[in-house]
Order: sequence, then structure tokens, then C-alpha cells
Amino acid sequence: MNGVSGVSGVNGEDDMGGTGGGTGGTGRDLGGFLRARRGRVTPEHVGLTGGRRRRVHGLRREELAQLAGISVDYYVRLEQGRATQPSAEVLDALAGALGLGTAERAHLTTLAAARREPPPTARVSPLLRRILDALGDFPAFATDHRLDVVAWNPLGAELIGGLADPARRDRNNARFLFLDPASRLVHPEWEDRAAEAVGQLRVAAGRYPQDTELAALIAELTAASGEFRRIWDSGEVVMCAAGRKRLRHPAAGLLTLNFETLHVPAAPGETGLVVHVFSADEDSAEATALAGLAALAVS
Repeated sequence: MNGVSGVSGVNGEDDMGGTGGGTGGTGRDLGGFLRARRGRVTPEHVGLTGGRRRRVHGLRREELAQLAGISVDYYVRLEQGRATQPSAEVLDALAGALGLGTAERAHLTTLAAARREPPPTARVSPLLRRILDALGDFPAFATDHRLDVVAWNPLGAELIGGLADPARRDRNNARFLFLDPASRLVHPEWEDRAAEAVGQLRVAAGRYPQDTELAALIAELTAASGEFRRIWDSGEVVMCAAGRKRLRHPAAGLLTLNFETLHVPAAPGETGLVVHVFSADEDSAEATALAGLAALAVS
């Protein structure tokens, strides 16, 4: 994972080219995230005058410190990783000044924690496999915190591109999205799916900074994909949710499906898994298409 670029003096301007977090020390991760999010807030958005001679994107450090009600020196030390374990009040003030949402606030709190969790292992229990199979007409698959697809049912495998055949696609969703051109055919809303993947990897990297496999994946994508670097540097944070997604299948065509994400709790020393379940509205063209795919998946 990329390191965080250096920061100049209190009244100077900083290099905005660093990443918004990493798997290094907790101070570096927190500082990188604050820097990235500061770059996304325009002065006008918070009632300040931007001016024409600004050398930074977004807010200056002193502007954010003023909005949060903390000293400029203390904020600079936070960005540089020299101040650690900020209070809950300081974190809340920074989150408010930056306009962070619920997932972003949770990530900020994780990054500021003195100790974070060791890298976990993922285990697919026999019961989870039975549940996936029992879903039958609902495409479903499970991912771990690295976005590795670790379990699926036949319809889920068919819907998102042949998971059962490793020669057809990479089983890591982030690697598939950024390194396989076929992902843009499967996901018409590719930009949204890419932002979700990066945001989920960021949450995982903040929670498990000692996970060398995760760090290697992020380093690989950073080196190979300019689009990954662009989204990563923006400080995107995403948690799995529910809604509607569009997917394209070579046989079924373009499908607009409902999706839910179900969280499987972690056992001690393991990581919880996320089960992604898709469905179609009753009596819709998508329901007919999924029935056809179900027959194809078991043939």
C-alpha cells in the first residue's frame, strides 16, 4: 500500500498526492485519510471564501482546524502522524467539519484506535454452504474482507461471470474489476462498483493493518491501475448495503436486480463474511431471465 507523502510547515501547503490511508502505522493511516478527505471539501461548501491563488485542492489545514475548533499545530501533528489517540470529541469535530457519513466516521474511529485487530482468517462453514445452496433461485455468493469470493451457489456463479471456472475470471472482485476488461461488460455501472470495491478495501485495511495479503493486493492494484489509484487517493469509504444493481449476462442480457448484503459474524480469530444475494421483482422480465439462467447453471 502506498505511503503518505510528507507535510510542510503549519502555514505552507502540503502535497496532495499521498494516499488516504495505508497498512503502516496508525498515525500515518489517520493522517492520510484526513488529508484525502480535506482535499474533497471546497471552501465554499463550508462557508469560506476560496480565492483564486489557492495552491491546494479543498481546505487548507488551518481552515479545517478552525472549523473543528482545534489548534492548527495539533491538527498538523495529526496529519503527520505525530499525535496519536485523539479524543472522541476531536474525532467528532473533525468528522463534522469534513461532512463525513456514518461509514466514514466509523472508519475514522478505527484509524485512531491505539490497537487494531490482527489479520483474520476466513472460514466457510458447512452450514453456510448449505444455506447458499438452499437459496436456489436467488443468485448468491460470499466474500471476505479482501473481496475474495469464497463461496457461491450455481446461479450466483453464473450471474457474475463463471465463478465455478477459475479460468473465466479472477475470484477476487477488486482484481476482476480493475484488471479484467470483461468487468465493464458485466457491470454497466462500473464506476460505482469500482468505488464500492475501493471503499471496502479501505475499511479492511484500516481494520487489519497487519494483513500482508491485503497490503499486497492493494499494492498490486495501485501499481497496475491508474483508476484504482485515483479512487484510492480520494479517500473513498464504503460499507456493504442494499439496493438495486444492473448486471449484464451474455445469455440473459441486461438485468436490473435487487440486492441484499447479509453479514455472517466472525468466530474468534476469523473474519466475518458478507453474503450478497440478488433477486428480481415478481413477474418481471428479470425474473424470467433468472429462471432461464438457473436452468443454464445446473445443465
